[in-house]
Amino acid sequence: MQSATMLLKKMVRSSVLPFAARHGMKKDLFPLSRTLSLSLCLKQDNSCEPSEKLDLDAWKKVMKSGLQEEVSETVSEPKELSALAAARETLEMWRLAGRLVPENITEEQLKTFMECPSKSAKKKYLKYLHLKELHKKINRRKMEEKRERRLEAQGQTSKTEETKRSPFLCLWSNTMDKAYNWKAAQSMIFGQPLVFDMSYEKEMSVREVCNTVKQLVLSESCNRRSVDPFHIHLCNFQDDSLFHKEFIKHYREAWGKLLITVTDQCYTEVFPKDKLIYLTADSPKVMKTFDHDKVYIVGSMVDKSVKTGVSLARAKRLGLETAALPLDKYLLWNVGAKNLTLDQMMRILLTLKDTGDWKAALEFVPKRKYCAFVNKPINELKKSLDLINTLKLGRQREEVQKQFAKSYSKK
Repeated sequence: MQSATMLLKKMVRSSVLPFAARHGMKKDLFPLSRTLSLSLCLKQDNSCEPSEKLDLDAWKKVMKSGLQEEVSETVSEPKELSALAAARETLEMWRLAGRLVPENITEEQLKTFMECPSKSAKKKYLKYLHLKELHKKINRRKMEEKRERRLEAQGQTSKTEETKRSPFLCLWSNTMDKAYNWKAAQSMIFGQPLVFDMSYEKEMSVREVCNTVKQLVLSESCNRRSVDPFHIHLCNFQDDSLFHKEFIKHYREAWGKLLITVTDQCYTEVFPKDKLIYLTADSPKVMKTFDHDKVYIVGSMVDKSVKTGVSLARAKRLGLETAALPLDKYLLWNVGAKNLTLDQMMRILLTLKDTGDWKAALEFVPKRKYCAFVNKPINELKKSLDLINTLKLGRQREEVQKQFAKSYSKK
């Protein structure tokens, strides 16, 4: 019996102790082997059957499986930590190499990065995280800029409110309003009339009518602040129209106090026909000089919705004289239609009335629509440009013929 126990101890020590020594588990493993050997000895003593044999291979398998489970439980956590640390080191290396890598990355994002199947997939995922972080930074910066602008606007409004409260500025604004109103009142008696034709509401949408009213409001304010204002007439104006509603939205209580003439009559009933000139871009006749004795008519239509020939047809139907601004004579036109907004027309006519200078008046044409202001007529410039083009084409033809002759001779 003693020899059997000694043999068992030797077997256990020879099989388990090297494995435990590798993993640093000697202290915990010795009691386990002793209990196993003792339990086996007790079982053999109680049974006292010599025919029963001890299966050492089965005991080895059981002990190895138990040890592997314990070792896997203790070693799994450090393995994960070491893998995350290795992934972070690779990220730092890629960042130093100049690749698109996010500055801050969470553990979940790091795990997904480790799970990527290929290197290209890892690069794409890191680029996605980098761009996401960059967009967040940009949005944060924009929010800060907006907040700064809002604070600046609040500071400016507070300053303007303080300046408005000052008695000197209040007195100045009141006196200037009185002076402007006095000039507008004088223009209603002695000033040159300017007619806005309000009969184009059916040709426009609701949005275009709103834009037309905005342009008319700008025209009225510009006219009121000028040195020699026009006497504005709104002809063919209906009380229940969309124009009327939009004017009330803009002016409110001041609509009834405006120093302009509003009537539902046609301009042919208010003024004699021989004094009326309808300004339209479709007219074949070009306006050469500003006539102070004439009454100019401007169609109240938005420049985006102007239909070709509508205002010209209306003027011909009423038997009126027409004229167009000399844009082709003084401007080297670039792009876009030659229809101007109502406030631009008002500024041009006011400048012509005060100075008679076409160069100063046509400065109110948008710069994007023409290339330059010319002193010579455009027809002469076009002739010279055509001549230059023909010369260029002649040279190009000669070069093409020479190249063809060379290639033909080679063949």
